[in-house]
Amino acid sequence: MEALITSTVETFGRVDVLVNNAGVMLLSPLEQQHYTEWEQMLDTNVKGMLYGIGATLPYFQQQRSGHFINVSSISGHRVDPTSAVYSATKFAVRALSEGLRQEVKPYNIRTTILSPGITQSELTHQITDPVAQEMVKGMAGMAISADALARAVAYAIDQPQDVDVNEIILRPTAQLY
Repeated sequence: MEALITSTVETFGRVDVLVNNAGVMLLSPLEQQHYTEWEQMLDTNVKGMLYGIGATLPYFQQQRSGHFINVSSISGHRVDPTSAVYSATKFAVRALSEGLRQEVKPYNIRTTILSPGITQSELTHQITDPVAQEMVKGMAGMAISADALARAVAYAIDQPQDVDVNEIILRPTAQLY
């Protein structure tokens, strides 16, 4: 992340927005004890976001502006069977984002949490647990496109500097929860 941000600043003179969107969703019941998958979710979903913030924050502070957009999930608002660890990581994204929001106010830095519902992506293809695979299989037909998320990100970025869109929850119209 540090190399990416440094390269961006060297190439363009500054960095204005960081979208922390890396994530994995390896659903399984806790009793299955998929420790490696739990660690992978924590490393990617929580530590990955933290490393992005750590690499970018000094530049944002120096320029006294910037915008962090951290992608959480509907699972950061609720927990379902097989999603305890995934949900924990997405709750962490929300908690860390709120702490960041409070800490960066003196620097005029904005923060947005984007919590999408069912989305067309490769996330469900990585699920190894057959019970969890079956649970998500029927939801693919209602998934919203990545373009819908991009429009939400653009909305948050396009607000005047004195407006901070702190959180966006975005679901398919057909999604019940």
